[in-house]
Amino acid sequence: MEFIIASKEHLDQMCEITEQAKRQLRNQGLDQWQSGYPSREVWISDITERCTYLAVEGEEVLGIFAFQTTPDPSYYEINGKWLTDGAYVSMHRVCVSDNCKGKGVAGKMFAQGFQMARELGFGSVRIDTHPGNIPMQRALAKAGFERCGEIRLSGGCEDGALRIAYEKVL
Repeated sequence: MEFIIASKEHLDQMCEITEQAKRQLRNQGLDQWQSGYPSREVWISDITERCTYLAVEGEEVLGIFAFQTTPDPSYYEINGKWLTDGAYVSMHRVCVSDNCKGKGVAGKMFAQGFQMARELGFGSVRIDTHPGNIPMQRALAKAGFERCGEIRLSGGCEDGALRIAYEKVL
């Protein structure tokens, strides 16, 4: 498995993996990602900004994550406490192909994000997930993220939605 920056040639596979993730969330009875986010347009914007990475084997996309080095407005207010006060990166839109579930792809993507953050001089990584998304909460705990509290999403079609906030000190 290797990691590459997403490009337009990967867009259809990215959208298919996103649809698989949306189906899984819907089947769990969750409203996360059910109102149009993330959309093809979001992925196109990420590709343009060069902030989305793919876990690939050959031509096959195994997983996707957005890696952002600018502060996330959703993280300004937290019901709880972040582990650090300094600069951080955030990982968003993490999803794994149905063909690769249970094979450690998410853990390898988190490890890649941690390595990239360290190389850029950041001290921590933040992420959030739906309170009912137990598989993601397990993956985050396994990767060493610590639960910090609750946040409300700021902006977009999920504005105001409750999420559990996590941070990993590097």
